[in-house]
Amino acid sequence: MTDILDAFAGIIGATQVLTGADAARYGIEPTGHYPSMPRAVLRPASTTEVSEILKLAHREGIAIVPAGGRTGLTGATKAEGAVMLSLERMNRIRDLNPVARVVRAEAGVIISTLHDRAADHGLDFPLWFGARGSATVGGVLSTNAGGSNVVRYGNTRALCLGIEAVLADGRVLNLMSALHKDNSGYDLRDLLIGAEGTLAVITAATLKLVPAAKARATAVLGMQSLDAALGLLNRLQEATGGLVEAFEYMPEVYQRRLRARRPDLGSNLPDIHPVSILVELGATAPRDTTPNPDGGVPLQELLMAALEPAMEDGTVSDAILATSEEQRRAIWERREVAAEITFGPEPFIDTDIALPLDKVAAFLTRIEPELQRLDPGAGNVVIGHLGDGNLHYSALPTRDDPALYAAVVEAVEGIVADLGGSFSAEHGIGLMKQPSMARRKDPVALEVMRAIKAALDPKNILNPGKTLPPKG
Repeated sequence: MTDILDAFAGIIGATQVLTGADAARYGIEPTGHYPSMPRAVLRPASTTEVSEILKLAHREGIAIVPAGGRTGLTGATKAEGAVMLSLERMNRIRDLNPVARVVRAEAGVIISTLHDRAADHGLDFPLWFGARGSATVGGVLSTNAGGSNVVRYGNTRALCLGIEAVLADGRVLNLMSALHKDNSGYDLRDLLIGAEGTLAVITAATLKLVPAAKARATAVLGMQSLDAALGLLNRLQEATGGLVEAFEYMPEVYQRRLRARRPDLGSNLPDIHPVSILVELGATAPRDTTPNPDGGVPLQELLMAALEPAMEDGTVSDAILATSEEQRRAIWERREVAAEITFGPEPFIDTDIALPLDKVAAFLTRIEPELQRLDPGAGNVVIGHLGDGNLHYSALPTRDDPALYAAVVEAVEGIVADLGGSFSAEHGIGLMKQPSMARRKDPVALEVMRAIKAALDPKNILNPGKTLPPKG
């Protein structure tokens, strides 16, 4: 391996080949479930260097584990004894075209940096989630990340016009189109997005930008039921002309855990309700954003008017509207500490599921007695993007037991499948969801995926052992 590392150093420089203690921090990940000690970490600064690294790795049969901000939750960047390819130095925004509303950014660009650069031009990259200060363009593309704005703008795939990627043998695939329509054969861009670095290493992308909201209306609502919340979402979309950007679900169990774990953040509402909803509208039109003579913002007035019937008939028990940016940020912070207050020293079983919008309540009704049957006394933490049917359901078992872990995951995915949902919504597959892939993914689909993997990476050097379950 020493000779190979010397060869890699010849491509990127010896200071960019990290080993030992310098490489150890790259094996740390958020959940604590998938720690690793990489044999080495390579830090290229250009697509050319990535290409040369992969040519050498392909020739020598060296496995490569691509990594971005390492904020994933499924073990997709676990690199025990392997060579990790960190794209953090590939952090240039190559160009930003405010007229065409597109930006070409390298894989190592941090999402919050992209937000800041777009804001300089009155634009926004509408992908928003708690890890935006460390997650990177390559990482969100590799997992097809979602977040809080999916209800209006879609997942990462919907925000990407083109990509640049390096294949396993080092060839560079240039698909950096800025076209909104290009029906010229197989859609290789969408194939590589969400592949978690198992088919190619994404090195850059052409991404869509949208006009930055000139006004926002943000509120937290106390409600009695999820079904009522879904009906309210539909009414708000109709009343506002589709201006709902976020519709986040924070149930009673989340609110209680938030108060216990982070009392310094305060509470959105004085009382804890069975269902709390964070709703946010965003607008650019002057009719919605120009303050009235009395200083009121029309968009906020529109939201309150749309909520008024629900408050009068008791559908909404309580509500608070942010009247300043400081209040808005405080509301969002209470939502975005979800991972912090969920993951702790005690055992937890994290799932990331997608359901038809009208089946979310049914899932929660069915899973709780099943969890108690498997582990009497177990708890849970739930939070979700209700606007797109994505729930983060985390069981809190009474003991750390691999057999119990597997049983709870199977129970969750069984109910999800029965309701027409998916066991994976926005976090990817990695290592964590491989058993679910084996149990729940259509067998023919798995065969096709394996054929694609074999065609693009015949030596199985790109993130081997991830995403696809072992054949057997």
